[in-house]
Amino acid sequence: MHRIAAGLFAILLALPAGAQETYPNRTITLVVPYAPGGGSDFLGRILADGIKARLKETVVVQNIPGAGSAVGSMQVARAKPDGYTLLLNHMGLSTVPTLYKKLAFDPLASFEFIGRWAEAPMLIMARSDFAPKTFAELVAYAKANKEKFTMASAGMGSATHLCAMLFQEAVGVPFTIVQYKGGAPAGADVRAGQVNALCDLPTTTSGTIRSGELRAYVLTAPQRLATLPDVPTSAEVGMPDLNIGVWFGLYAPVGTPQPIVMTLNKALREIVQDKTVAEKLAGIETYLLPLDEVTPEAHRAKLAAQISQWKPILEKAGIQAE
Repeated sequence: MHRIAAGLFAILLALPAGAQETYPNRTITLVVPYAPGGGSDFLGRILADGIKARLKETVVVQNIPGAGSAVGSMQVARAKPDGYTLLLNHMGLSTVPTLYKKLAFDPLASFEFIGRWAEAPMLIMARSDFAPKTFAELVAYAKANKEKFTMASAGMGSATHLCAMLFQEAVGVPFTIVQYKGGAPAGADVRAGQVNALCDLPTTTSGTIRSGELRAYVLTAPQRLATLPDVPTSAEVGMPDLNIGVWFGLYAPVGTPQPIVMTLNKALREIVQDKTVAEKLAGIETYLLPLDEVTPEAHRAKLAAQISQWKPILEKAGIQAE
């Protein structure tokens, strides 16, 4: 018995540091690499609550905006791979390898992929008192006023930037895209009339559209939204290529132990099956992904495909960030 006890003790001593601990046993930080108040921040807080409920540990959201999400993403990539620093990012992560030639991390190599969990369409909108009343009038206005027509962007390479680029390509005129440090300040300047238009998630804009403060011209999705039934889809207005959905994924630093990755994936899979979460997201025109897409493998494949998709578009536009 003494030999058995001594053997078990030796095995425990040989385990890697932290392996004898139960994960999690302290606060988890969820980095959202965008400004507070935007759609990504809102979804980050829903996700943090969902993880907290399942892992029975505090999850705090830390907003680290800048460089199209590169600043916050880099901090997570460099964090200790112990499961206590996580990243929530959307499809904007697929643009940073092309935009930033001196990028200090590799989106495909610097992270453990936990899974995608939610997706939302986008809306092109402007102040309700902006001259164009329909999408056709908006296109005509942009073409006739290409020197002064402007669209706001939440940052270089962000989803709002990509959508503005797709619209620019669709109308065929080189109007100005104004870069901001997040969706909240971009939206504020559109509402203030400092910038003409914005393509953003309905997550934080549908309320101002329903109230009449903003006017939505088109939805970048195949089907209309039940909450905004009068807004036509891009196909309905004759621009089917103006189709972009924003998906959100959860990441950990590369080297995070696989048992921790799978613990987080299990929590994520439970979240996407939670009817309360689904109802909450439906209210902001966002939907949960099916279980077969909520895997590390599907997540990695999606990001790799979108890096390849956006690379030629960004290179053709000649866009480069410092």
